[in-house]
Amino acid sequence: MAVQTTRVALFPTCLTDTLFPDTARAVVRLLERLGCSVELPLDATCCGQMHYNTGYADHARPLAAALVSAFAGYDAVVAPSGSCVGMVREVHPRLGAGGTRMYELTEFLVDVLGVTDVRAYFPHRVTYHPTCHSLRLLGVGDRPLRLLSAVRGLELVELDEADTCCGFGGTFAVKNAETSTAMLTDKMWNVLGTGAEFVTAGDNSCLMHIGGGLSRNRSGVRAVHIAEILASTEEDPWVATR
Repeated sequence: MAVQTTRVALFPTCLTDTLFPDTARAVVRLLERLGCSVELPLDATCCGQMHYNTGYADHARPLAAALVSAFAGYDAVVAPSGSCVGMVREVHPRLGAGGTRMYELTEFLVDVLGVTDVRAYFPHRVTYHPTCHSLRLLGVGDRPLRLLSAVRGLELVELDEADTCCGFGGTFAVKNAETSTAMLTDKMWNVLGTGAEFVTAGDNSCLMHIGGGLSRNRSGVRAVHIAEILASTEEDPWVATR
């Protein structure tokens, strides 16, 4: 049974809010199902990761300060992105912005709420890609796999070379397009080798990259954020909208 956390804020992140709003909605449905009251501060801004990673730390600093201010006073802040959470927890203090009690979704579910069975239902064959920031910076470990393994109807298949980068890396994919595409090709081959219907991850940025490649090649494999799988139930099943 979930441990109720009174004031939980959602940080949807720029990419999710702009391109994949269904993921943010899924996070809210999931957390409310588990007993949380979820709020979305309207003055929350970009975490500044793109600016910082591109060498513009001075531009990232006011964004970091604004984000910390927006989420002050909450028991916890949850984001469906290991990449942005890593920025907030590891880089914001270096920018003098202070800290924010922010969690990547799967670590919040397992470590804070103390659940691995979220009463989800997703009757499909699924493989999981651990994104670089969640794996190496946050150390989420097997939390996503434990959550997926408890989903009724879901067949979880192992991904070869799962811990290799998909090649996105934010602006890396723009500045180093040929290298990024080669890395993506390797990742897609490994995904296709699983025979999965869906590939999932904790970051929409990586899923956009992988899913875009799979779609362009008409592979039939869909990319879906883990939040949307965990929010899916028999009463409220996941519906493909992408």
